[in-house]
Amino acid sequence: MARTWQLQEAKNKFSEVVDAALIHGPQIITKHGVETVIVLSYTEYRSMLLRQKPLAAFFRESPLVAYDLDLTRDTSPLRTDISL
Repeated sequence: MARTWQLQEAKNKFSEVVDAALIHGPQIITKHGVETVIVLSYTEYRSMLLRQKPLAAFFRESPLVAYDLDLTRDTSPLRTDISL
């Protein structure tokens, strides 16, 4: 179970944060009440990396692959009637 630690507490108990990450999973660190970073075991990190798919595989497996999408670029001239 992920535990949330305030930054100052995590700094003071870093060994405990690391042990908790190894035993219980990712540990969330907050800074000024905002979730900022996560401490997780190297094994879990590597596992996440190995589960990633290349972008090309993502598109090949997309449900939209069966549709004939028009991906041609619009070549119309730029609009000049817009003032910024």
